[in-house]
Amino acid sequence: MAKEPSDPPVRPGRRRSTSQYELERVAFELFERDGFEATTVDDIAKGAGIGRRTFFRYFESKNDVVWGAFSDQLQRMRDRFRDRPDDQPLMDAVRTVVVDFNRVDAAEVPRHRRRMELILRVPALQAHSTLRYAEWRAVVAEFAARRLGVSQTELLPQAIAYAALGVALAAYEHWLARTDVELCELLDTAMAALAQGFGNR
Repeated sequence: MAKEPSDPPVRPGRRRSTSQYELERVAFELFERDGFEATTVDDIAKGAGIGRRTFFRYFESKNDVVWGAFSDQLQRMRDRFRDRPDDQPLMDAVRTVVVDFNRVDAAEVPRHRRRMELILRVPALQAHSTLRYAEWRAVVAEFAARRLGVSQTELLPQAIAYAALGVALAAYEHWLARTDVELCELLDTAMAALAQGFGNR
């Protein structure tokens, strides 16, 4: 087995780029230049001025770079669901949290758009995305089940979670196809329609 390369020495006056955010930035530049499939973990590590071992302290794989700090975001999503008032209707609460979960600062919109283009358009990411979608649905199903007083494996919580994900993905596809619409407006409109059962439209 080949010896895993150690972190390169740091030249005087040169600061290592080892934050998760910086690794994402470097990776996305390489994905844009060389394509996702052609870019390797070694390429990303070298571009950030670190070794492979340091890269894997932040991400388990190249695929995980595209999703960023997704696990942390899911925990914040759980916290937002927990904070919803008890008298807010279930589907209205789901709409509120899903829209808020997908809100990004204006300066981050271009990179978020590129992130979602990779997630939704790159075949090599599809299997990995399926795992992430399941994690997202579990958070929604957990909340729905708590409101309904049933197990999250029951039909209704799962149906709500699958429907919410489908609506969110449809909104993202629409957003990626156009540059004159706001993502959160699309999500809010689509989730509101879901809450109403898409009736009489």
